[in-house]
Amino acid sequence: MKNLKINNRFTAELPADPETTNEVRQVKNTVFSYVDPTKPSNPKLIHASEEVAELVGISKDEIHSETFLNVFSGKEILSGTRPFAMSYAGHQFGNWAGQLGDGRAINLTEVENNGKFFMLQLKGAGKTPYSRTADGLAVLRSSIREYLCAEAMHYLGVPTTRSLSLMLSGDQVLRDVLYNGNPAYEKGAIVCRVAPSFIRFGSFEMLTARNELKNLKQFVEYNIKHYFPEITGEPKEQYLAFFKKVADSTREMILHWQRVGFVHGVMNTDNMSIHGITIDYGPYGWLENYDPNWTPNTTDSQYRRYRFGNQPQIAQWNLYQLANAIYPLINETEQLEKILESFMDDFIKDYKVMFLSKLGLFTSSETDNTLIDELEANLQLTETDMTIFFRNLSTVEKSDSVEKAIEKIEFSFYKIEEVSGEILEAWKKWFSQYLERVKAESLSDQERSQKMNSINPKYVLRNYMAQLAIDAADKEDYSLVNEFYTLLQKPYDEQPEYQKWFAKRPDWARSKVGCSMLSCSS
Repeated sequence: MKNLKINNRFTAELPADPETTNEVRQVKNTVFSYVDPTKPSNPKLIHASEEVAELVGISKDEIHSETFLNVFSGKEILSGTRPFAMSYAGHQFGNWAGQLGDGRAINLTEVENNGKFFMLQLKGAGKTPYSRTADGLAVLRSSIREYLCAEAMHYLGVPTTRSLSLMLSGDQVLRDVLYNGNPAYEKGAIVCRVAPSFIRFGSFEMLTARNELKNLKQFVEYNIKHYFPEITGEPKEQYLAFFKKVADSTREMILHWQRVGFVHGVMNTDNMSIHGITIDYGPYGWLENYDPNWTPNTTDSQYRRYRFGNQPQIAQWNLYQLANAIYPLINETEQLEKILESFMDDFIKDYKVMFLSKLGLFTSSETDNTLIDELEANLQLTETDMTIFFRNLSTVEKSDSVEKAIEKIEFSFYKIEEVSGEILEAWKKWFSQYLERVKAESLSDQERSQKMNSINPKYVLRNYMAQLAIDAADKEDYSLVNEFYTLLQKPYDEQPEYQKWFAKRPDWARSKVGCSMLSCSS
């Protein structure tokens, strides 16, 4: 990797933990600790992204080199680098959790390429001072899910981390997948993920909670200097502008989640990026049955804090915690509160525009709110697949009758026999209103369809698809990993050769482990 340009700004400019062991401990007066990855016994490359490699300055040929295998499995430390784990705290499921940190993530180095900076991070590379009672390792199933999902989100146009490589470690890892007292050994794996940085809301919470205000000031100014260089002015003005930037990018990210039906599952403050990118793919899922109360996280099954319909509110709540963390640098609440209040006001406005665009409506009408509300209600009258419904809605034409329009979207219903009586009448009423709105649009049927198909994906990484890839990979068959990686690079294209994946969740996946709800170790 001769062209990889190392630039360790993070470790050069910020305070380091003076202890250099990987032993679990409370780490104070720092934002990171130097650590060494656990050396895997027999690493094997399963998949690597040529696009992401090129993005960071690695050639296609180098992907298949022994150096690439060793560096991105944690077996070898790249010359001129010193791996580290970040310190941060967080609120988990609304409760203060204290010190958390990179418990199973190790940052290898920061690189510069074509004027952009990227942090290269291994997930599943061993114990760090922040691993608490865990081993810092990851298993194949969770690594496949993370590797594929980050890239799927990127091609959907959702702000996200990227995936560089997926490797087997050659070691067995003990995991209790359902937390029910039945642990079993699984194949260990390591993902290298890439982002501008992995700095989280919890990074600031940790410093404030420990009253390390000098480090807090240095850390905020570091972030402004390197990630928001357009911010200028007096210090307080800069801190407020920084918060506004984070709030705006977070709002945009959540809008994209709602647009494609993505449910993160673990929106703790330590899983929220200052860059407004999706990080930490654990028990995520795509909304299949349109149920705003659905969460993919077994840990969240009772209170459903992180359910699909609650993601905007949780994002705002998390921003409140970030505001509390940087408040000691500002000592005024009025401007912070204005930014927080405008977050939801702006989200509601943006959500309406986004939702109308999914319907192929690009002008406004007084009846739009009713149209949206009634559709969201109808989608819950019987199990209705979100992705298929919106994709097939693009085939509806201005000249269609109400009955013809319903026929075009009926494939999205899980139980078509339930669409009768009052449910059918509700759909007839809605399509009658929708067709009138469509006729008022200046776009032709073809133009509207093209626009809708660039907003509503045809293919998403459904949980049952990921589980099929995992089951095959357990048998050393990586063909589905490769197939899904290729498929999900063009989620808005028809791709007739992959038409079989434009399908509702099969019945066998309704309650199968890994296909409906997942644990945080997934």
